[in-house]
This record gives sequence, C-alpha cells and structure tokens, in this order.
Amino acid sequence: MVGVYPRGMASPVAFSHDFPFDPAYGYDAPDALLEIPAPPAPDDFDAFWRGRYARARAVDPRPVLGPVEEERDGVRVHGVAFTSVGGVRLGGWLALPTEGPVRYGFVVGHGYGGRRDAGRDLPAPLPGAATILPCVRGMGERSRVASIPDVADAHVLHGIGSRVSYVIGDCVADLWCAASALAALVPELASAGLPGGPRLGYLGESFGGGLGALALPWDDRFGAAQLTVPTFGNHPLRLTLPCAGSGEAVRAHHRAHPEVADVLRYFDAATAATRLTLPTLVAAALFDPSVPPPGQFAVHNALAGERELQVLTAGHFAYRGMAAEAAELDARRTRFFGERLAPVA
Repeated sequence: MVGVYPRGMASPVAFSHDFPFDPAYGYDAPDALLEIPAPPAPDDFDAFWRGRYARARAVDPRPVLGPVEEERDGVRVHGVAFTSVGGVRLGGWLALPTEGPVRYGFVVGHGYGGRRDAGRDLPAPLPGAATILPCVRGMGERSRVASIPDVADAHVLHGIGSRVSYVIGDCVADLWCAASALAALVPELASAGLPGGPRLGYLGESFGGGLGALALPWDDRFGAAQLTVPTFGNHPLRLTLPCAGSGEAVRAHHRAHPEVADVLRYFDAATAATRLTLPTLVAAALFDPSVPPPGQFAVHNALAGERELQVLTAGHFAYRGMAAEAAELDARRTRFFGERLAPVA
C-alpha cells in the first residue's frame, strides 16, 4: 500500500464549520482510520451478487448512440441510451476519441446528485479512451423512472425493505449494463474480459464509489478501478455516525425500522471490497460531512487485491489546497491506470 498524506496538517478537526457534529468523527490521524475493518458478510453474500450479475449480463442493452453534443479535450461527446435490468431504459453520455482508434474503455459512476452533463469526468485518464458515463435509474434527467424518487434522501430508501427490491442493487446492475452497452457500441472493446481481451477501467466518486465497490468483485471485464470518497462502507458503523448526506436518511429509517440492518448487510461496500481483487486506487478523506471518513477507509482497508491510497484533506467540503490535491490525484490516476490497463491490441 502506498499512502499520500496532506503536508503539514496533523488534524482535520481544525476546519471551521457549522455542522452540529464533527465531520472528522474524532479521528485525528490516518493511522486510526486504517484500522477500521469491514463487517462480516452474510453466508449467501457471494451467491446473492453472482446471481444479480448473471441476470444483468443476460440483458441485451440495445444501446443507441445519439448525435455529438460537444467536442473538447480530444473527445466527441454523444448522448447514449441503453436497457438495464427490468427493461428500464437509461441514458447518459459516451465520449469517443476525436482522432485515432479506441485504445481503452472506461465506465464512470456519478455522485448522489446525479449527472447533468459529462462535466469534469472527461477526459478519461488515458488518451484514446472510449468512456461511458451512465445515469443510474432515478438519478439525472436522462434516467428518470416514474416510480423511483430522484432526490438522494428518498432514493437511498427506495425498496429498502428487502434485499431483492432495494434500489441500490439495481443501480449496481445499471453499471454492469452500461459496460455491456459500451462493449456493444465500441467493437474494439467487444472482447473485454475474454482471454487476451482488454480490460475496462472504472471510476466512481461518492455514490459512484460505493456502487463500484459493490459491482466490481463479480465482473471480470474490469482491470483496474479508482474509488474516490466511496460511500456505503461499514453500515453498522455508519448507522452510529450523523452526517449531512444520504446516510442520515438511512439512519433515521433504521431508528424506526431496525430490521433494515439485515438488508444493508448485502449492500456494504466494505464487505464487498473483501472480494475485490483487481488493482484499486482509493482517495479517502480525513474530514467529510456527507460521507463519514470511517466508512471510506473501511472500503480501502478491506480490499483483497493490490491497493493504493491517497488521503485527501476533506471531501464534500471546500478547503484551501483542494485544487492542488485534485491535480495530484489526477496525475496519480493517469499513472495508475496507465500501468495496469493494457491498450487494445
């Protein structure tokens, strides 16, 4: 494991803020955060997720590529639509190189605010990449579903009474189906995951980081991942930690319905990370009012394969030095994926 720590900062609690709780949660050094474990998995955890993956891979994504919506940073950005589990049609964006062949493929997950455009997630870390940026069901104008709330605090509770109906499971499947749509639209990536074929990269931040940790252990089409301030890590601990993000809605629901803890065991990103063997770069924050840092570090600590860690001063919070840390992470991302993803032959 490689760690990068903020220079000259001993404790994140030095931030001035108006939150009625400590967004550092009493952890004043990375060493203590690096000791936070993952909860044990239910006995049928692997079977549950492998079954969901098999159903998602059986879906014909029937992708449709729209016209070019913008051109920048060496890519042409198209609208895209595809089918996911349950026959739900979803949307998003697909970026293709303006010049030369496709050499890499990436799937990019979004945060819990949804996605209004391709935004700062382009260009991809490596030149010549085809990148799909899906909006998972219920999130973003292009993936509205009448029966699913489009506000994070309500979305995160949709179907939570059962592991079968919980929307987070279907959102994970949306990422798998987005990868299928990418492979269908870009012939160079059609053999992703097959012997001798290319491997895809995954990028996900916050909500997208947690979904990625849940999705990646079961999908051999991927070869490397970056999870930035990932959510859904160590639910038993998260249920004890106040926050300003969607986790607070889950905490409130749990107080009224404590049995929901049994459902959350199947959607714990740290538990899933114990099955995640592909190389993974994690950017975890010391101070974060929306996604408690102990949960973020639990995901990193549980990873079963090669891992790298960049410790951020803060997440979901503006601070001095944020631009420099982001630039450092961007450079590290490019190096990380460049060393671990082979280009299309």
